[in-house]
Amino acid sequence: MESDVELATRVAQRAGELVVQLRTSFGVIEPGDKALRKQLKDDADRAAHDLIVAELAEYRPADSVLSEEGIDQPERADADRVWIVDPLDGTAEFGSGLADFAIHIALWERGEADSSGLRVGVVDLPAQGITRTTADSPAELPSFEGDRPVRLVVSRSRPPALAGSGLERFAAQLADAGVTEHGVEVVNVGSAGAKVGELLAGRADAYVHDSGFYEWDVAAPLAVAQHYGLATGHLDGSIVTFNHRPPWVSDLVVCLPVLAPFLIG
Repeated sequence: MESDVELATRVAQRAGELVVQLRTSFGVIEPGDKALRKQLKDDADRAAHDLIVAELAEYRPADSVLSEEGIDQPERADADRVWIVDPLDGTAEFGSGLADFAIHIALWERGEADSSGLRVGVVDLPAQGITRTTADSPAELPSFEGDRPVRLVVSRSRPPALAGSGLERFAAQLADAGVTEHGVEVVNVGSAGAKVGELLAGRADAYVHDSGFYEWDVAAPLAVAQHYGLATGHLDGSIVTFNHRPPWVSDLVVCLPVLAPFLIG
């Protein structure tokens, strides 16, 4: 019998293959053809959702599922195990032919009050051929030597205040603390899963989101980030928790530990 993480990994990869094949079948979409691009995004989102939910229903029928494309069931509030799913995170990037979209599958279990509750996390980046999971072997985090700018990865459509008016202040704090005198560089990436992937690949150092998003946007990426040893939390330093109604996460920071004192708490 598959473990929870084995099941989530297999299903996320199947969903990733499905959406990539679907995008290929649509061929080249002209920049001005918004209707066809919307159809591609909607079809891919729905197809991935249907596949994931069907697999979870077959192999974990007693568990609840919270999916972006599904109906939020009342029984989720009292469930002990909830799968938190984003069938296709970064739909704008997916529809534009970019690679920074992801499939997110996480498992939340009821437990300690001072814990996120995340027990499994899988982020599949199908266009990049990369899958990150909470079963991955321990790996050393990329180091930051201070010989370059801190790379701050943000959403293209909703960059945080830190990426605008707060950038000079952040850069000054880093310089005063002797972290780097090279300032801060802003990097635009789509999916939250792809953003965490950039940190783990050493192409970014911190991810900040301050305008709120849904649990399915962040559950799997956060679980993976925690597994790899990245610093995580709300901007005020509190733990990010899940299985709320509504399933809303107000803000999030994921960063290299050396940057945590400047971004978390």
